[in-house]
Amino acid sequence: MGARVIVSLLFLFLIFRSNVDAANKRIRNRRPCKQLVFFFHDILYNGNNAKNATSAIIGAPAWANKTILAGQSHFGDLVVFDDPVTLDNNLHSKPVGRAQGFYIYDKKDIFTAWLGFSFVFSSTHHKGSLNFAGADPLMNKTRDISVIGGTGDFFMARGVATLMTDSFEGDVYFRLRVDIKLYECW
Repeated sequence: MGARVIVSLLFLFLIFRSNVDAANKRIRNRRPCKQLVFFFHDILYNGNNAKNATSAIIGAPAWANKTILAGQSHFGDLVVFDDPVTLDNNLHSKPVGRAQGFYIYDKKDIFTAWLGFSFVFSSTHHKGSLNFAGADPLMNKTRDISVIGGTGDFFMARGVATLMTDSFEGDVYFRLRVDIKLYECW
């Protein structure tokens, strides 16, 4: 009777092991169903550039104001944006859509933010939107945030967007390169 139990346990272990190996192989071998690269250009309102600004501070801590980011880490600032999205890194290229959303500087001692935004496409190549959310540790060369859904050509899309700061000009302008890998495409 002891041998039967051992053989049964060994059999169950082998079945479990093969299922785990198969699941791991599926995860490792997954390839994106769609890959895209876009740039978005953020021009923060600083009190003098209302005509060109594409973002503005709408919330600030008591010790700050709404035209200058608060302190070194900008902790407590809430910024909304409506930035042009382009296929290359030229601000003056024809936009294919808009990046619309917000970022919150959420750490007092480290320069980091939390993002929630959408790419709303208006080009002939893409229709609809892609939605993003996640932490953005700004001092890292690359940062991953989640693609949490979409509409139109990107209906129910899921994946990962890798952000890279492509250009940075003080507290007034930055450009992000966004490499998108979608793993669920409908």
